[in-house]
Amino acid sequence: MADNLSLTATVREGVGKGAAREARRNDLVPGIVYGGSEDPLNINVKFNELLKKLNAGKFMSTLINLSIEGKTIQVICRDIQKHIVKDLPTHLDFLRLSKTARIKLFIPVVFNNQDICKGIKRGGVLTVVRPEVELIVNAMEIPSALEVDIKDFEVGDTITISNITLPAGTETTIKGRDFVVANIQAPSGLKSSENESTDSDDAATDTIGEEKEETAQE
Repeated sequence: MADNLSLTATVREGVGKGAAREARRNDLVPGIVYGGSEDPLNINVKFNELLKKLNAGKFMSTLINLSIEGKTIQVICRDIQKHIVKDLPTHLDFLRLSKTARIKLFIPVVFNNQDICKGIKRGGVLTVVRPEVELIVNAMEIPSALEVDIKDFEVGDTITISNITLPAGTETTIKGRDFVVANIQAPSGLKSSENESTDSDDAATDTIGEEKEETAQE
């Protein structure tokens, strides 16, 4: 399971655009914590601390221990608004979680044993269709990744969700079909060779057909 992140916040007394702008001038990122049985809470997070967590990755799919003036609550980040030009965080939305909560999250897929994959060793290329899969998970048991062993997959094989063992207590949001996650495609050289072979066969067939027509006319 994914390790929880830790983040510190302070209560933001003011509300509205003015208070948010003031927070940003002080190198803080405004945000809100909502959900559960409590009222929404306006907060500020230190910009440098937040940016470090964001750069580490998986921020949106990891349970966060949010410390607010001595009290720690468990949340998940539901939205990050960013500056349209600088692409830096300008506002955060956090959702409070209970121990029994179930939430939807995109979980990354890890393809193990690529170095000994039969298809790749023959020159095939791993083409990832879904680098992440949306799951319904228990809030307190969020998996860090979905893993699939591809060592026995050959050129032309398709890797579907049924090839991945889902962690206990999780399910996909897509129901009723065995959707594709990745495939092992033939190398471009082999594709070209196959196409040329097909073209040659077609040309030969056309020639034979023309010869038959000429014989019939005679």
